[in-house]
Amino acid sequence: METPAAAVQPTPVSSSPSTETPAMVLSPAAVLQIKEVIEQQKLQDHYLTVRVVPAGCSGLGYDLNLVKDTKAGDLIWEQDGVKLCTDLLSTQYLKGTLVDYVKTDTSAGFKFENPNAKSSCGCGSSFSA
Repeated sequence: METPAAAVQPTPVSSSPSTETPAMVLSPAAVLQIKEVIEQQKLQDHYLTVRVVPAGCSGLGYDLNLVKDTKAGDLIWEQDGVKLCTDLLSTQYLKGTLVDYVKTDTSAGFKFENPNAKSSCGCGSSFSA
């Protein structure tokens, strides 16, 4: 079941240097998975960083990491108890994106429903904007 990005609202924690909160949101399944990983790895004081980086055959990809400290200029917010951050450059590519966690019989992983992606590669690991 998909959750529309407009139905989930992140709460800004800090928005230096901009007052605009990133439009990217997590689905309930993604929030649950991130919280489970944080609990299992004892990383309660960490942030989930989501960045758009050069990658794959389509040019851009997503980089997710749990980090203790954010970088200067990062946009920081919280959603359902998960602390998130990204940089200003990534924000322009993530606006309106819903991050879901999908689990099937053969695989599991985060799925990005990004309205800014004009195309993606055949394997789905990269996109172009």
